[in-house]
Amino acid sequence: MSRTQNLRHNVVNQMIDGINNNHLRSPLPSQAALAEMYNISRTTVRHTLTHLFQRGVLEKVGDDYVILRQPQPEDGFDCQSPSLDEQGKRFEKAFYQMINQKQLRAGDSFSELQLARAVNVSPVVVREFLLHFSRYNLIESSKRGQWRMKQFDQRYAEQLFELRQMLETHALSHFINLPAHDPRWLQARELLSRHRQLREDISDNYRLFSQLDRDFHLLILSAANNPFFNQSLEIISVIFHFHYQWDETDLKQRNIIAIEEHMTILSALICRNDQEAINALHRHLDTAKQSMIRSLNQTIA
Repeated sequence: MSRTQNLRHNVVNQMIDGINNNHLRSPLPSQAALAEMYNISRTTVRHTLTHLFQRGVLEKVGDDYVILRQPQPEDGFDCQSPSLDEQGKRFEKAFYQMINQKQLRAGDSFSELQLARAVNVSPVVVREFLLHFSRYNLIESSKRGQWRMKQFDQRYAEQLFELRQMLETHALSHFINLPAHDPRWLQARELLSRHRQLREDISDNYRLFSQLDRDFHLLILSAANNPFFNQSLEIISVIFHFHYQWDETDLKQRNIIAIEEHMTILSALICRNDQEAINALHRHLDTAKQSMIRSLNQTIA
């Protein structure tokens, strides 16, 4: 199959996914808009619309294409095209990596098309992710298809820590009461061992702490058995694990302190020292809060 034909088949499949997932509604956007959304030429758009028209999925009404029926798998092609869900997971990981690697900073502007090309995913996937992510008030839409990273202030950090402390304190109380056979006790021991290993090599590998930090807080939150608690980790990850606005001059020292505080919490949990675990968690969250406020103030200054 030629490269052009493979592209057309992939776009047909992507557009079918878009219709079935309600990303594309009737009547469809203009051909120019579709070309921009999928990062393709108008010629490819016309071929795609013609195919779906011939299959009876679309009908032409004036200058518009309207959806006659929901497309079925047989309306598409059997080719290697990642689903929108797969593309979404790939883009989410890439977006956080851009933040972690300082490719996206507070105040930066970017377009959906720019990110789609960089990660090689459909612009539809990018737009859906950014719309979802924008509810955290860390990005804002400047105009159609254009976004800007916002700068958050001390009040934003304090409000976020208030939520974090409520969620994690509640989850920790559930963790303490887990039955002895619950696999999370074993995970806590394994996590303590990983902290010890990183502590030994912290001078060269202090940036590896971000993933360990995420795993630690995810384990604590998992004890609540509440999917909304787990979802809260998304915004925590961006701010506390990817540090997109942090001053990094003392990052190594902050991570060393955080490792020790994590180990204190885990050790108290494993030893079933309930009150010490709770007190250690409060101290850890307060340390993190003060570190973030100090870092934000240095950055703004």
